[in-house]
Amino acid sequence: MLELLGQQIVPIYNYRIVLQYADEFSRGIGNTLSAAAASLVLSIAFGFLLALIRLSGRSWLTYPAAAYTHSIRATPLLLQIYIVYFGLPLLIPATGRWSEVVLGVIALTLHTTPYMAEIIRSGIVSVPRGQREGAIAVGMTPIQQYRHIILPQAFTNTLPPLLGQSAILVKDTSLLSLITVFDLVSAGMLLNSERIRPNEGFLSVAVIYLAIYFVMLMLSRVAEHYLAGTSRKARTA
Repeated sequence: MLELLGQQIVPIYNYRIVLQYADEFSRGIGNTLSAAAASLVLSIAFGFLLALIRLSGRSWLTYPAAAYTHSIRATPLLLQIYIVYFGLPLLIPATGRWSEVVLGVIALTLHTTPYMAEIIRSGIVSVPRGQREGAIAVGMTPIQQYRHIILPQAFTNTLPPLLGQSAILVKDTSLLSLITVFDLVSAGMLLNSERIRPNEGFLSVAVIYLAIYFVMLMLSRVAEHYLAGTSRKARTA
């Protein structure tokens, strides 16, 4: 029965060909996840700074930050990648020696930072004002307020959407193949160009992206359940 099923599937999707390109797919997955991880860490760090700037109330800081946020949201990611890839070496000649991966990570970071900033900013704003006032009443400095009162609660509120944005970031790395970064999509394109098998090339890429998405979705669900349990314990304590 299984042998008959395999004979019916092979003409549509020959998994044996895909196995021959396992090393290329492994390299593509590694580059995809590495670029996504680097961009994620950088975008969260810069997003936190951008969120603090947006909350500072100083117009000479908030206006440029708002202009940057709206500019990123108003333009396609592909255009931003091209601008960084072709334009950054013209503005800063030293960056011309940087690899395509580095330039791609820069573009992804510039694109993702405003979204992370809005998530972090909404998490900070969601902390009740009374708790901040209580922290001030006991003599906490602004740094101590953020460290002990605001950020732990903001992290609880923002972790699920941060994981959701991280899943989007992983999918966005597919555009790096257009600046010759060998990622997961590149592996599928290589298989198709050498063997003329689009099903094997692009269906494999789609399945792998789907698997990565479901793993991140499961992590998000686990985080939500854990944080919900923590909140219930805190209320009953």
